[in-house]
Parts: sequence; structure tokens; C-alpha cells
Amino acid sequence: MAGNKEKESTLTGLQKAAILLIALGPERSALIFKHLKEEEIEDLTLEIANTRSVTPQAKEEVINEFYGVCLAQQYIAEGGISYAKELLEKALGNEKALDVIGKLTASLQVKPFEFIRKTEASQLLNFIQDEHPQTIALILSYLNPGQAALIISALPPDRQSDVAKRIALMDRTSPDVIKEVEKILESKLSSLVNQDYTIIGGVDAVVDILNTVDRSTEKHIMETLEIDEPELADEIRKKMFVFEDILLLDDRAIQRVLRDVDNSDLAIALKGANEEVQTAIFNNLSKRLALMIREDMEFMGPVRMKDVEEAQQKIVNTIRRLEDASEIVISRGGGDEIVV
Repeated sequence: MAGNKEKESTLTGLQKAAILLIALGPERSALIFKHLKEEEIEDLTLEIANTRSVTPQAKEEVINEFYGVCLAQQYIAEGGISYAKELLEKALGNEKALDVIGKLTASLQVKPFEFIRKTEASQLLNFIQDEHPQTIALILSYLNPGQAALIISALPPDRQSDVAKRIALMDRTSPDVIKEVEKILESKLSSLVNQDYTIIGGVDAVVDILNTVDRSTEKHIMETLEIDEPELADEIRKKMFVFEDILLLDDRAIQRVLRDVDNSDLAIALKGANEEVQTAIFNNLSKRLALMIREDMEFMGPVRMKDVEEAQQKIVNTIRRLEDASEIVISRGGGDEIVV
């Protein structure tokens, strides 16, 4: 028995994954495959095909290990590594708990500030509003966009753009820096930090936040960035509303936009649009005009992607201009409902 246990403990991660999927059966395995990358599916399929037989002991060991890891992940998300260790010791025993935690700390990527993400935005604002803008930017980069949007909207106007700029310009943050911030905020934050350099912030992060804040906050931040960091502001603005987001507009707004759009630009823009966007636009054109646009798209033949993007950007600019003039409303969720 001891010899078998020693052999099973030398299984690779890929072998363990294959054994687990075999044990789960084809239906449950198929559901898991939906969440994997193509190369991961190929590797697992090959490993499963090469697995001739699995001993009951090996299957039991892999399932128990998987169960322990699932428990640990749940406990870590609820209260950090110390909390997880305490509960795992009660559930699995001290030795097994240490083994599971040891494996996780080497491979599991647990995001810093886990505890803060479960805190009410109003409480969090009171807790961090007097911190340095760089510290606030670091924390907001780890929050979901909705929570970060509530906090940045409640900051003083002069701090909003400063924090937004720092998030956009943030690239890689040393784990030592994150640890120092967590040490200062230790009563609120998780105690586990991934030892790899963590990529956070960036333009996409601030775009997610700005797409969620109210329009006045977004406008103030963007106007300030256009003065302080014009190139950064331009990069952010281009990502804030893309052509496919026209689906966020209701029919009346789409019709208003189309009145200001050149038909030739519309035909080129639609050449690179997905079917859902094309349908939304054609449904808001007259039958005669829709037929004419379709014919133009067919007769113009292949179009350079650069020309398509330029035409789509013209329409996006029209949408933003009309929104600034309060002629249309872009539905952003979280308070953008219209009261008639």
C-alpha cells in the first residue's frame, strides 16, 4: 500500500487533471472543457487517451486532493490564508491542511485586497479617502469597476482625475509595495499576496471605471486629462465607446444618430460590423434606405480594415457629440434609467 501511495504522489498536474476528468465522467468533463483554453483541452484529451487504467487508490487520492483545494480556495476568498488554514485543519486535519495550503501558496493566484472587495463602497471611501492618490489608485485597480466607480465619483473633483491618471499609467507593481500598503491597511485586507509581479491598472482598467461612473464625473476627469495628458486622454476616449456599443442605444437614439451620419460612412462601417449591430441599424432605417445601404455594401467589394475603423470612429464621434448635447442617452447601467 505504501508503494502505491508513493507512486500516486508523483503524478504530474496534467495526469491528476486527466484522472479527475475520467472520474467525473464525460458530461461533467464537457462542462469543464468549456472554460479551458484550446491548448489545455488538447493536452488533457491526449493525456486521457494515453491513460489506460486508473487504480481506485489513485482516483481517490486525486479526488480528495481536488476537494481539499476547492475548500481552501473557498476559505481563502472568505477570510484569507490564516482563516483557510484554521478551517482546513478542522476539516482535514493539521497535516493534510498544511499540505493543501503549501501547494496553493506555490500556485494559487490570490488577489490582494480580497477583504476590501467585500466592503461597502461608502465604508471603504471613508477608510481610504485620506490616503495618497497613488495608494487609492492601487486599491481601486483591484476592485471591480462598479465598486471603483462609486468611490472615484465620491472623491473631490481635483482628486478624481489624479487618481484616474495614476490608474491608467500604472503597469507593474512590486509585491513589496503591495505588501506595504496591506500592512498599513492590515485590519481590512487579506494577508496573502502573490509573490509574482502583478499587472494591474492600465488604460483598460480606467476605461471600465469611467464607463460606469456618472456622466459628469467622467466628463470632468476626461477634460482634466486632456489638459494634463492629451495622448493618454485620446487613448482612453477611443476605448470608452466602441462602434459595437451602439447596441446600448435605444431605437430612438439610433435613429437620431443615423440622421447625422453620411450614408457612405455607414455602408463602410457596417462592412466590419457583426450581424447584431447590422440588424439594429437596418431596423432603424427606412426600407428604401436600408436596401440602398445593403446594395452599396455589396457593390463596394473588399474594404481595408483601416477604412472600416475610420468610418466606425466617425459614427462613434457623432454618438459622443450627441450625448454631450443631451440629445441621446447611452445606457451605462446603475442609474441611467430614463424616467418618462
